[in-house]
Amino acid sequence: MEMVLVFLALAAGAGLPVQAGVNAAMARHFGRPEWAALVNFAVGLVALAAWLAATRASPPPVSALARAPLWAWSGGILGAFYVSAVVVLAPRLGVAATLGLSIAGQMVGALLLDHYGFAGLATRPVSTQRVIGAALLVVAVVLIRR
Repeated sequence: MEMVLVFLALAAGAGLPVQAGVNAAMARHFGRPEWAALVNFAVGLVALAAWLAATRASPPPVSALARAPLWAWSGGILGAFYVSAVVVLAPRLGVAATLGLSIAGQMVGALLLDHYGFAGLATRPVSTQRVIGAALLVVAVVLIRR
């Protein structure tokens, strides 16, 4: 089962550069990156609605939505920021550099989230080995940019 999860993570990651290129092309056609991001989310909304309908997933009760902490609603804003930023940056920096920098930022954020156990995640302390791994990602970005 773990190999399926690893494959799923790799497939999701492999889709990001494709998404960056597709959204950048959409921005060229629409003239603004925000329209490309909006189309990205609208198509995603339709796809998720179709999936939920196909799997007959019941909607959560309103009480569950009301109990969610305010910060838990920020995922959509963070997603919109990420997609919009990549649409703007990919044509200027290149997809490899944009995603490399994004991954470096994700690693720094991930190390902090793991260390402090934010959002109810399991705590995994920052270690020298983990910091070296993140630093190697930064080195990779520098090499890609040259």
